Amino acid sequence: MEQYIIKGGAPLVGEVDIAGAKNAALGILAAATMTDESVVIENLPDVRDTNVLIQAMESIGVMVERLDRHTVKINASMIDNFTIDAGYIRKIRASYYMLGSLLGKYHRAVVALPGGCEIGSRPIDQHLKGFRALGAEVEISGGLINAEAKRLAGNHIYLDVVTVGATINLMMCAVLAEGKTILENAAKEPHVVDVANFLNSMGANIKGAGTDVIRIKGVSKLHGTTYSIIPDQIEAGTFMFAAAITKGDIMIRNVIPKHLESISAKLIEIGCEVEEFDDSLRVVATKRLDHTNVKTLPYPGFPTDMQPQIAVTLALSRGTSIVTESIFENRFKYVDELSRMGGNVKVEGNTAIIEGVELFTGASISAPDLRAGAALVLAGLAAEGITTVENIVLIERGYEDFPQKLRSLGAMIEKVSEEKEIQKFKLKVG
Repeated sequence: MEQYIIKGGAPLVGEVDIAGAKNAALGILAAATMTDESVVIENLPDVRDTNVLIQAMESIGVMVERLDRHTVKINASMIDNFTIDAGYIRKIRASYYMLGSLLGKYHRAVVALPGGCEIGSRPIDQHLKGFRALGAEVEISGGLINAEAKRLAGNHIYLDVVTVGATINLMMCAVLAEGKTILENAAKEPHVVDVANFLNSMGANIKGAGTDVIRIKGVSKLHGTTYSIIPDQIEAGTFMFAAAITKGDIMIRNVIPKHLESISAKLIEIGCEVEEFDDSLRVVATKRLDHTNVKTLPYPGFPTDMQPQIAVTLALSRGTSIVTESIFENRFKYVDELSRMGGNVKVEGNTAIIEGVELFTGASISAPDLRAGAALVLAGLAAEGITTVENIVLIERGYEDFPQKLRSLGAMIEKVSEEKEIQKFKLKVG
């Protein structure tokens, strides 16, 4: 079984380039199927989630040509099937974006109920409510969502909760519906804006993305385009915390600093230096950091996807910190793994009470989900001794070249699959 082996204790220093945003890429790939003309997508991250979605698209007749590692040309004029196989959905939750794109263009779609990381309940009732409001009949049977519409017509849709997935799915479905659609209480995340900008570059008429009210005027068809995906805010944030956790100095390039403001603010509050440039920022930590309280919130609040990373940072900081998770109810599964390394964290309901310790020690741990897995790797980099991280397939769902990028900053980390590779690593690092 593949795992990461880490020798901790070295500060991470240097420069790192951030890949395209995974969460934007998934919506944009699905939206690319809504025209018969060719679409070129640039700055596509080469991670498991995007690759699985591409396979799912190819399975229904979409032609995908890789122009280079981060550029694909997509032509969906030959789609001959409207059913996304359950095998893809189990691997990657965002396959459900094919519901919005296929229903919007072809007025029919069959997609299995979604999977992905087990970080808590993520109901899709708001997606289905919205599809019905646009004129679709939606049934769930045998684990499949079957959506069909004779005609799609714009409507006023109020989302009961702020949900990125439903905002993107309904936006896609509505761009080819007749008349006007208003989405209220819409998600404001950067990747929602990126999908809207992509659809607009194909001829859609979407206004207000990035606010809580999105207005869409239906158009009769979409056309081809060339589009570059925004940088990944969560990958960037992970490297920002890598500097904080290891007392390092990292220049993080190819970012949009505005998307990272809630993360930068917390790092400054606990004692890091954060310097912003046009498309990069630098994070420096020279001393043991201070405690704080943080609550995850929809954008522009502190992202739920950064919660494990800040918790690991605070577990090495002075004093008592409180982390409140308001988005997903099952996002503290990494706490048991952190305890093996000497972390002192108690979870009560949706709150973690963190007593900072001076030092982590290496241990054998397992990634419970994508973001917590990355956070545990950072814990290993700060720990004394050797740490092994299993279940890294979850981490590779959303991070491109993670060990390579960390090594370029001075980390001692290898991806290994055999005992002899582990022994070789231990000999090398002493």
